[in-house]
Amino acid sequence: MSASKSPERLVFFSDAVVAIALTLLVLPLAETVPEAVGRHMTSLEVITENQWQIYSFLLSFVVIARLWISHHRVFAQVTSYSTPLVVANLCWLLTIVVLPFPTEMIGAFRDDRFTTLFYIGTMLASSICQLAIILIIRGNPELGGGPGEPSDRQRFGIVVNTVIMMLALTLTALVPGVGYFSILLLALTPLVFRLGYRRPATGGPRI
Repeated sequence: MSASKSPERLVFFSDAVVAIALTLLVLPLAETVPEAVGRHMTSLEVITENQWQIYSFLLSFVVIARLWISHHRVFAQVTSYSTPLVVANLCWLLTIVVLPFPTEMIGAFRDDRFTTLFYIGTMLASSICQLAIILIIRGNPELGGGPGEPSDRQRFGIVVNTVIMMLALTLTALVPGVGYFSILLLALTPLVFRLGYRRPATGGPRI
Protein backbone atom coordinates (compact mmCIF):
# COMPACT_ATOMS: atom_id res chain seq x y z
CA MET A 1 0.00 0.00 0.00
CA SER A 2 1.43 3.38 -0.94
CA ALA A 3 1.81 6.14 1.61
CA SER A 4 -0.59 8.28 -0.42
CA LYS A 5 -3.35 5.76 0.28
CA SER A 6 -2.82 5.71 4.05
CA PRO A 7 -6.10 6.53 5.83
CA GLU A 8 -4.32 8.28 8.72
CA ARG A 9 -4.93 11.82 7.45
CA LEU A 10 -8.59 11.01 6.84
CA VAL A 11 -8.94 9.65 10.38
CA PHE A 12 -7.07 12.57 11.98
CA PHE A 13 -9.19 15.05 10.03
CA SER A 14 -12.39 13.27 11.11
CA ASP A 15 -11.31 13.23 14.76
CA ALA A 16 -10.50 16.96 14.61
CA VAL A 17 -13.91 17.81 13.13
CA VAL A 18 -15.67 15.76 15.81
CA ALA A 19 -13.63 17.48 18.54
CA ILE A 20 -14.54 20.91 17.17
CA ALA A 21 -18.24 19.95 16.99
CA LEU A 22 -18.15 18.81 20.62
CA THR A 23 -16.54 22.11 21.61
CA LEU A 24 -19.12 24.14 19.72
CA LEU A 25 -21.89 22.50 21.74
CA VAL A 26 -20.85 24.24 24.95
CA LEU A 27 -20.26 27.74 23.50
CA PRO A 28 -23.93 28.85 23.73
CA LEU A 29 -23.89 27.89 27.42
CA ALA A 30 -20.68 29.83 28.00
CA GLU A 31 -22.27 32.89 26.39
CA THR A 32 -25.12 32.86 28.90
CA VAL A 33 -22.75 33.73 31.77
CA PRO A 34 -21.95 37.35 30.81
CA GLU A 35 -25.59 37.81 29.85
CA ALA A 36 -26.63 36.59 33.30
CA VAL A 37 -24.16 38.96 34.94
CA GLY A 38 -25.64 41.86 32.97
CA ARG A 39 -29.11 40.89 34.19
CA HIS A 40 -27.86 40.58 37.80
CA MET A 41 -28.85 36.92 37.99
CA THR A 42 -27.47 34.58 40.64
CA SER A 43 -25.18 31.71 39.72
CA LEU A 44 -27.97 29.24 40.48
CA GLU A 45 -30.34 31.10 38.16
CA VAL A 46 -27.83 30.66 35.34
CA ILE A 47 -28.48 26.93 35.66
CA THR A 48 -32.21 27.00 36.26
CA GLU A 49 -32.90 29.52 33.49
CA ASN A 50 -30.96 27.50 30.92
CA GLN A 51 -32.11 23.97 31.69
CA TRP A 52 -33.17 23.21 28.12
CA GLN A 53 -29.80 24.34 26.78
CA ILE A 54 -28.04 22.16 29.33
CA TYR A 55 -30.20 19.15 28.49
CA SER A 56 -29.64 19.62 24.76
CA PHE A 57 -25.90 20.02 25.30
CA LEU A 58 -25.66 16.78 27.29
CA LEU A 59 -27.85 14.91 24.80
CA SER A 60 -25.84 16.04 21.80
CA PHE A 61 -22.54 15.32 23.54
CA VAL A 62 -23.64 11.73 24.14
CA VAL A 63 -24.99 11.42 20.58
CA ILE A 64 -21.78 12.67 18.95
CA ALA A 65 -19.60 10.61 21.29
CA ARG A 66 -21.62 7.50 20.45
CA LEU A 67 -21.32 8.17 16.72
CA TRP A 68 -17.58 8.79 17.02
CA ILE A 69 -17.00 5.54 18.93
CA SER A 70 -18.75 3.61 16.16
CA HIS A 71 -16.77 5.51 13.50
CA HIS A 72 -13.52 4.83 15.38
CA ARG A 73 -14.20 1.09 15.56
CA VAL A 74 -14.84 0.91 11.83
CA PHE A 75 -11.79 2.93 10.79
CA ALA A 76 -9.54 0.96 13.14
CA GLN A 77 -9.75 -1.76 10.48
CA VAL A 78 -9.27 0.49 7.44
CA THR A 79 -5.85 0.25 5.76
CA SER A 80 -6.51 2.35 2.66
CA TYR A 81 -9.14 4.62 1.18
CA SER A 82 -11.04 5.28 -2.03
CA THR A 83 -12.96 8.24 -3.44
CA PRO A 84 -16.38 6.78 -2.48
CA LEU A 85 -15.12 6.21 1.07
CA VAL A 86 -13.85 9.79 1.34
CA VAL A 87 -17.17 11.16 0.03
CA ALA A 88 -19.21 9.02 2.43
CA ASN A 89 -16.98 10.06 5.32
CA LEU A 90 -17.36 13.74 4.40
CA CYS A 91 -21.14 13.30 4.35
CA TRP A 92 -20.91 11.76 7.83
CA LEU A 93 -18.80 14.69 9.02
CA LEU A 94 -21.41 17.08 7.61
CA THR A 95 -24.04 15.56 9.89
CA ILE A 96 -21.68 15.95 12.86
CA VAL A 97 -20.94 19.59 12.01
CA VAL A 98 -24.65 20.36 11.57
CA LEU A 99 -25.72 18.81 14.89
CA PRO A 100 -24.75 21.83 17.08
CA PHE A 101 -27.27 23.90 15.06
CA PRO A 102 -30.42 21.92 16.01
CA THR A 103 -28.92 21.55 19.49
CA GLU A 104 -28.97 25.34 19.86
CA MET A 105 -32.50 25.38 18.42
CA ILE A 106 -33.62 22.99 21.16
CA GLY A 107 -32.50 25.52 23.76
CA ALA A 108 -34.45 28.27 22.01
CA PHE A 109 -37.59 26.46 20.81
CA ARG A 110 -37.62 23.50 23.23
CA ASP A 111 -40.08 20.81 22.07
CA ASP A 112 -41.12 22.55 18.84
CA ARG A 113 -42.01 19.76 16.38
CA PHE A 114 -39.88 21.01 13.48
CA THR A 115 -36.88 21.37 15.78
CA THR A 116 -37.41 17.84 17.07
CA LEU A 117 -37.69 16.42 13.55
CA PHE A 118 -34.62 18.39 12.44
CA TYR A 119 -32.59 17.01 15.35
CA ILE A 120 -33.65 13.39 14.95
CA GLY A 121 -33.36 13.65 11.16
CA THR A 122 -29.74 14.75 11.53
CA MET A 123 -29.04 11.74 13.75
CA LEU A 124 -30.69 9.47 11.18
CA ALA A 125 -28.61 10.96 8.35
CA SER A 126 -25.46 10.33 10.36
CA SER A 127 -26.42 6.70 10.93
CA ILE A 128 -27.16 6.23 7.21
CA CYS A 129 -23.74 7.67 6.35
CA GLN A 130 -22.06 5.25 8.75
CA LEU A 131 -23.92 2.37 7.14
CA ALA A 132 -22.75 3.58 3.72
CA ILE A 133 -19.15 3.70 4.99
CA ILE A 134 -19.35 0.11 6.20
CA LEU A 135 -20.89 -1.13 2.94
CA ILE A 136 -18.21 0.65 0.91
CA ILE A 137 -15.43 -0.92 2.97
CA ARG A 138 -16.98 -4.39 2.84
CA GLY A 139 -17.49 -4.03 -0.91
CA ASN A 140 -13.78 -3.38 -1.44
CA PRO A 141 -11.55 -5.76 0.59
CA GLU A 142 -8.51 -3.65 -0.34
CA LEU A 143 -9.77 -0.95 2.02
CA GLY A 144 -10.05 -3.12 5.10
CA GLY A 145 -8.05 -5.62 7.06
CA GLY A 146 -9.43 -8.54 5.06
CA PRO A 147 -12.54 -10.05 3.46
CA GLY A 148 -15.71 -9.51 5.48
CA GLU A 149 -14.36 -6.50 7.38
CA PRO A 150 -15.95 -4.60 9.06
CA SER A 151 -17.59 -7.57 10.68
CA ASP A 152 -21.15 -8.77 10.22
CA ARG A 153 -21.65 -7.78 13.85
CA GLN A 154 -20.76 -4.14 13.16
CA ARG A 155 -22.85 -4.00 10.02
CA PHE A 156 -25.88 -5.47 11.76
CA GLY A 157 -25.48 -3.04 14.66
CA ILE A 158 -25.51 -0.02 12.34
CA VAL A 159 -28.52 -1.39 10.44
CA VAL A 160 -30.43 -1.82 13.71
CA ASN A 161 -29.50 1.69 14.82
CA THR A 162 -30.60 3.16 11.46
CA VAL A 163 -33.96 1.36 11.51
CA ILE A 164 -34.64 2.49 15.08
CA MET A 165 -33.82 6.09 14.16
CA MET A 166 -36.23 5.85 11.21
CA LEU A 167 -38.89 4.58 13.61
CA ALA A 168 -38.15 7.43 16.05
CA LEU A 169 -38.45 10.02 13.28
CA THR A 170 -41.72 8.52 12.04
CA LEU A 171 -43.13 8.35 15.56
CA THR A 172 -42.23 11.99 16.20
CA ALA A 173 -43.81 13.10 12.93
CA LEU A 174 -47.06 11.20 13.40
CA VAL A 175 -47.72 11.26 17.15
CA PRO A 176 -48.18 14.70 18.76
CA GLY A 177 -46.41 15.20 22.07
CA VAL A 178 -43.83 12.45 21.64
CA GLY A 179 -41.00 14.91 21.08
CA TYR A 180 -37.53 13.85 22.12
CA PHE A 181 -38.85 10.86 24.06
CA SER A 182 -38.73 8.95 20.77
CA ILE A 183 -34.93 9.03 21.02
CA LEU A 184 -35.28 6.71 24.01
CA LEU A 185 -36.00 3.99 21.44
CA LEU A 186 -32.23 3.83 21.01
CA ALA A 187 -32.16 2.09 24.38
CA LEU A 188 -33.72 -0.87 22.58
CA THR A 189 -30.72 -1.24 20.27
CA PRO A 190 -28.80 -3.72 22.49
CA LEU A 191 -31.94 -5.83 23.00
CA VAL A 192 -32.83 -5.90 19.30
CA PHE A 193 -29.21 -6.71 18.51
CA ARG A 194 -29.13 -9.69 20.88
CA LEU A 195 -32.45 -11.00 19.56
CA GLY A 196 -31.71 -10.49 15.87
CA TYR A 197 -28.00 -11.08 15.43
CA ARG A 198 -26.92 -14.59 14.60
CA ARG A 199 -23.19 -15.15 14.73
CA PRO A 200 -21.81 -17.10 11.76
CA ALA A 201 -21.11 -20.75 12.47
CA THR A 202 -17.40 -20.22 11.91
CA GLY A 203 -17.29 -17.44 14.50
CA GLY A 204 -17.19 -13.95 13.09
CA PRO A 205 -14.81 -11.20 14.17
CA ARG A 206 -15.58 -9.56 17.49
CA ILE A 207 -15.47 -5.92 18.42
